[in-house]
Amino acid sequence: MHPEAESLLPKLSLFITQSLAEINIVNAQMFHSGFPLPDLVLGASLYFPPMFKAFLLGFVFWLLIHRVLRDWIYSGEVWHPTLMDLSLFVISICAALMLMVNL
Repeated sequence: MHPEAESLLPKLSLFITQSLAEINIVNAQMFHSGFPLPDLVLGASLYFPPMFKAFLLGFVFWLLIHRVLRDWIYSGEVWHPTLMDLSLFVISICAALMLMVNL
């Protein structure tokens, strides 16, 4: 070891009282409530994204529209029934989002 580094080592050890592992353990214990499952459930129930709400409302709209138009879509008049279903689904999600924004 370099002689100057040896002279600085005692001074440096005065400032460092804990190792990094001990600091991480202390911080982890400080922020842990002891009940991981209620924290998880509470955290999941607090944030419910608006896009997910629009997705659910659009899905309900699509179910209603699909029920009415199902026979016509799969009768052979539509070139690609799956593409028609998908486009109706996207339009219903957009309509649900517009409805949520304007209300």
